[in-house]
Amino acid sequence: MNKKFGMFFTIVFSMILGATITYSVTYYLLPKQNDGKTIINKNEKEITVTDEGIADAVEKLYDSVVVVGVYKNDEIVSSGTGFVYKKSNGKAYILTNNHVVSMADKSSEVRITFTNKSEIAAKIEGTDEYSDLAVLSLNEKNIESVADIGSSENMRIGDTVFTLGAPLDTEFYWSVTRGVLSGKDRMVEVSLSDTINNDVVMKVLQTDASINSGNSGGPLANSNGEVIGITNMKLVSEGVEGIGFAIPIEDAIAFADMIINGDTIKRPLLGATMLNLTEKYYLYREGITLNTELKQGVVLVKIQANSPAEKAGLKRGDIVTKFGDYEVRSVATLRYALYKHSVGDEVTVTFERAGKIEKTKIKLDVASE
Repeated sequence: MNKKFGMFFTIVFSMILGATITYSVTYYLLPKQNDGKTIINKNEKEITVTDEGIADAVEKLYDSVVVVGVYKNDEIVSSGTGFVYKKSNGKAYILTNNHVVSMADKSSEVRITFTNKSEIAAKIEGTDEYSDLAVLSLNEKNIESVADIGSSENMRIGDTVFTLGAPLDTEFYWSVTRGVLSGKDRMVEVSLSDTINNDVVMKVLQTDASINSGNSGGPLANSNGEVIGITNMKLVSEGVEGIGFAIPIEDAIAFADMIINGDTIKRPLLGATMLNLTEKYYLYREGITLNTELKQGVVLVKIQANSPAEKAGLKRGDIVTKFGDYEVRSVATLRYALYKHSVGDEVTVTFERAGKIEKTKIKLDVASE
């Protein structure tokens, strides 16, 4: 009887133990739903995403950002943003966009407004239309904070960035917008005047951080509060949202240092007025009718006397398709290719004349100031 009871007890205990083990494996190792929350199998990779604010980075940069205003007869005619990027030899230097101060002349005054609302006049040290950059200076005694300079080259797509500036009106001075670095080395055609063609191609950073009128010239910064670019434009078109651009800080600093050191920015001269091949109406108005199968290129409309273009044998009506190693699609891309070379360079130009592809070598001269 005792043997039978002992055997029965052993069987029951074994069943209970087996059930307990099975339950434990199911509960702890397999995914299950519990109050709408999924328990992840411990063998799967868990990723934790945190979204911390950038207040410390903004505070670090804040007081080095200024509002730039151009005044005539004590009335403001244009404004934008800038930032103090260095001190040297008793001066403090501010970087901004050329188009922010382009309306300034001998009768006007450029004024800088700081975060404490104090205002002081500044001097324009130099500007450059094609890079859309300007350098201003004032006495370093008036400066409390200088921006830390970062590196756009070390940034990765998707890294957090933010802008700091003065969008729209005085009511919104020192506004912060946040986004990510959306792209690098974007080639964007830009119009610098009221011409029918875009004037130049700029290599810029792309961001989805909001950029509004008045932000121009302000910093694009990384999450450490270091400046990696200078905001200068946004893409405005139906169906387009969140596409803004900034000049890489490396390019801006190289330009600014040239100005501060007194170096002259010399760009090569081609010596011809041009139109895009696609501008059929304006070519017709110039008396140029072309019989070509080309879909893109640049048509030479007028050749300046004794210019590099004339010396190279280029003529009115020639369609330039390649400049050195650069493909020419438009006036802007031709100018970009031209400015990638230096005065004195000899460059091979590929062009179509009377339906035939030809080549010539052109020696670049300096453009007049």
